[in-house]
Amino acid sequence: MASATPPATSPNARTKTYRVALIGNPNTGKSTLFNALAGMNVRTGNYPGVTIEKKVGRCQFGGHAVELVDLPGTYSLAPRSPDELVAVEVLTGGVANESPVDAIVCVVNATILQRNLFLVSQVLELGKPTILALNMVDAAGSRGISIDVHELSKNLGIPVVATSASRRAGVDQLQDAIVKVLEAGDRARETNAPSNIPTHSSDQHDRPLPDGFYATCDWLRSELIAKSCIDVGATDDPAAASTVLPDEYLIQRMLLDRGGEAERRAVRRLGAAVLPSISAARERLSQEFGDSVDMECSSRYAWARRKLAGVLASESTTDRTLTDKIDAVLTHRVGGMFFFIALMFLIFQFIYSWAGIPMDAIDWMTSTISDTVKSSMSPGMLRSLITDGIIAGVGGVLIFVPQIALLFFFLAVLEDCGYMARAAFIVDRVMTVFGLSGKSFLPLMSSFACAVPGIMATRVIENRRDRIATIMVAPLMSCSARLPVYLLLIAAFFPATTYLGGWLSLPGMVLMGMYLVGIVAAIPVAWILKKTLLRGEVAPFVLELPEYKLPSRRVIFQRVWEASEAFVIRAGTLIFAASILIWFAGYWPGDHSKQFEMQTQMESMAEDAPESETLAKELKSESARLLESSLLGQVGHAIEPVVRPLGWDWKIGVGAIASFPAREVIIATLGTIYSLGGDVDESDEGLVGAMRDARWPDTGKPIYGPAVALSLMVFFALCAQCVSTLLVIKRETNSWLWPVISFTYMTVMAYVGALVTFQIASRIL
Repeated sequence: MASATPPATSPNARTKTYRVALIGNPNTGKSTLFNALAGMNVRTGNYPGVTIEKKVGRCQFGGHAVELVDLPGTYSLAPRSPDELVAVEVLTGGVANESPVDAIVCVVNATILQRNLFLVSQVLELGKPTILALNMVDAAGSRGISIDVHELSKNLGIPVVATSASRRAGVDQLQDAIVKVLEAGDRARETNAPSNIPTHSSDQHDRPLPDGFYATCDWLRSELIAKSCIDVGATDDPAAASTVLPDEYLIQRMLLDRGGEAERRAVRRLGAAVLPSISAARERLSQEFGDSVDMECSSRYAWARRKLAGVLASESTTDRTLTDKIDAVLTHRVGGMFFFIALMFLIFQFIYSWAGIPMDAIDWMTSTISDTVKSSMSPGMLRSLITDGIIAGVGGVLIFVPQIALLFFFLAVLEDCGYMARAAFIVDRVMTVFGLSGKSFLPLMSSFACAVPGIMATRVIENRRDRIATIMVAPLMSCSARLPVYLLLIAAFFPATTYLGGWLSLPGMVLMGMYLVGIVAAIPVAWILKKTLLRGEVAPFVLELPEYKLPSRRVIFQRVWEASEAFVIRAGTLIFAASILIWFAGYWPGDHSKQFEMQTQMESMAEDAPESETLAKELKSESARLLESSLLGQVGHAIEPVVRPLGWDWKIGVGAIASFPAREVIIATLGTIYSLGGDVDESDEGLVGAMRDARWPDTGKPIYGPAVALSLMVFFALCAQCVSTLLVIKRETNSWLWPVISFTYMTVMAYVGALVTFQIASRIL
């Protein structure tokens, strides 16, 4: 990456790490510009206590160490949720244990400059050194829009740099501008020179909002100081009391945003006694200007028009752009929906099919490593830990990576080419029926392949309530891990009866029914969540439809890499630990010496030896006995009275518990319990036969049948039997509350669903 040539600077400036924040509307190319500036030195995480993702890039600009902070795309700095408040607090220096930003780069879309200046007017009021990155100037030029960059910079009073992030044009010039602003800030601090950044306090002749509004803010601030003096017992020191007040900009927001996060933060910090003062200030504002929202919008857009005087020139043209022509088809009320469904179907098929090849390779690799360990070590606890615990645990993490990488590849392509916004627009009307937005559809559809990447895909949903509601219902979509369970039970207990001349089959209808169970259950769950735990004002569905363009290979690779790395490092470590715990529960406290002796004999004799088959059966029987006497088996016997109303015995209960790390583990567990070994799959005839032959010890009646099969499938369709999913929910919400809620409601719903299914089916079938 090219570096800007630094002007002369003091020695101590070179040792400082500067913080520069990037902010802008969605679809302005901000993330692309961030990646162009930061390169590959990017780390991701969550801000403390909130779900908002923090993306930070460390780089060198002209010999200066710079930490770039990529803030989520937003249309305004009006914080209505804790997530949105973080963006404001990062810019104002209000985030605990983090230094304030030294400069702000505000990224705008050159094709809709006036609309984007709404956010710019709010950023300038923060009083921080600011640079305007005029992005997508190539797209503006293709539309016949010419922009006088020098005049715009003069009108705003800040540096303006024309860029095209997708083509990496203007990136070096932006680095130069950042260096100059940072060094100018250093010189101003050293000489105590006043800032030349236009804010309402330093450039009062042309502030975005009316003077009467700022006078009301000053009055409210003095009232809050008086209230805080009483609350903190600092009556004689108003200056000390003012230090506990929100930032000056947040005082503006608590006045403008009724019920917003700025107001809630003030109440938490200063107490409910401040509410009368806030109400009185709003009343003063209403008497002078009427509705505060209308006042702010009209004032800021009027300010934007003044700043664009002499800046824009547009060639008159009546020709429709290529984007307009494509949108006539892709956003058509009927045709657009058909195209969207076909595209989603292809993406789903590609994820399901293409991921199978690397997933099989990972499975082969882990099996090969496991076999190598077995051939080089004698049977024992250590070998079991390595093969069944560690290697199986690592494999259980890596097996998800192909699906995650493919999903985020398609997400990155759709977002970078401009179609993602259209997809959200098309399906929004359908999704609002049960309380979600159009951006929830793709994560939910992705969850049919695997809930883990589906939940991670909810990052495209800006509204916190919609995002968490989507996360909560995503595990109800029947993922590929449930499919082996369905196939095993359908093949064992539902005959291949056909209808309508062979067009319909009973197994196919049962399989489709299991997929519909989760979809139907998700609708009331989402509705209830939005009416209870996630209730609040309906989030306006506002988005820009960007120009279509060719996706950037660099951006796509970066997003796929970041998503895969985040899963392996963060969620993967937790999944691995859970796998070890499940192994231990199935191993302890039995005496495995006899099992180890039999394994040694088996491995020392030829496969075709006459006694090998007999020894293999004895080994499987011993393994089943040890599992039954293990902690896992003891739990199975303990819960048998609970699962008996579902038609299950303790063995099915053990299978359900053992499948907590991953649903498909139940097949291997049942194979071990029925003395067939743990390497069976859903097509194993021995397992199918053993299940058909299983009898209740007290009555001699068959345990399994269509009613039990339906009960078990409904349970697995609705339950939270996947520790990977729960741990990723924790990772994405930054809280253990939502995984606990997810596990609780899904387990209760699965139990009730299985109970009702068995009780009804056992009387009908």
